[in-house]
Amino acid sequence: MVQSDLLHDYRVHQEPYYRPQGDEIELFLAAYKRRLPVMVKGPTGCGKSRFVEYMAWKLGKPLLTVACNEDMTAADLVGRWLLDADGTRWQDGMLTLAARHGGICYLDEIVEARQDSAVVIHPLTDHRRQLPLDKKGELVHAHPDFQLVISYNPGYQSVMKDLKQSTKQRFTAFRFDYPSADLEAEILVRETGIDPDLAPRLIEMAQSARRLKGHGLDEGISTRLLVYAAALMADGVGARQACRMALVDPLTDDDDIRATLEHAIDALFP
Repeated sequence: MVQSDLLHDYRVHQEPYYRPQGDEIELFLAAYKRRLPVMVKGPTGCGKSRFVEYMAWKLGKPLLTVACNEDMTAADLVGRWLLDADGTRWQDGMLTLAARHGGICYLDEIVEARQDSAVVIHPLTDHRRQLPLDKKGELVHAHPDFQLVISYNPGYQSVMKDLKQSTKQRFTAFRFDYPSADLEAEILVRETGIDPDLAPRLIEMAQSARRLKGHGLDEGISTRLLVYAAALMADGVGARQACRMALVDPLTDDDDIRATLEHAIDALFP
């Protein structure tokens, strides 16, 4: 089977909507030209995954995404032997599939993965560009089109849950934040069709919550949650109900913080 058949299902066939915050598109293209591994850092829901999806579309390369979690093992990334009616067969993991046939492998929230899962990527992120498959006795040399991209939220890092320096220093990096107010309002209108006059009020609501980060909130209202609220409002849900459903209840159970956010809603949507 040819590469295009193997990875056809992983191609981004339609252009994702993405509005740049700076020169990240040009810099990513420069990194890809050299096949440098890329780390995308930033708060949850600020557009990291959409950016990677957009760049895969722009480059015309397959995008193989792995949502990392604490139960993920190195075998989930590289592959494993499976039993079937004919005996045993090897099945490549997403990382091996991308490295073998070419494509962008995106490890989302890699800090959530077990340390042994992170270490397995090391040989692919330096001059070797190799992936040892110890259980199969094979050494995969990365395809010329292969690139590794990882993301994580530094706001959640701790002593026990952070990337090792030996991993961090194998990557170039982009640091994302929430878009500017004007750009974020434009995104809401484009994504949901909300009345342009209402979008700035949602942004004000988000900024009120973001100022509470570290003062009762672990994280502020993300652009993703704003899109949810705007979509509800665009479909006729009342502004206050939409804000409570999308911006308050998912964020906190603390009564004092809820009261503060409710007050902001009442002020912005009287």
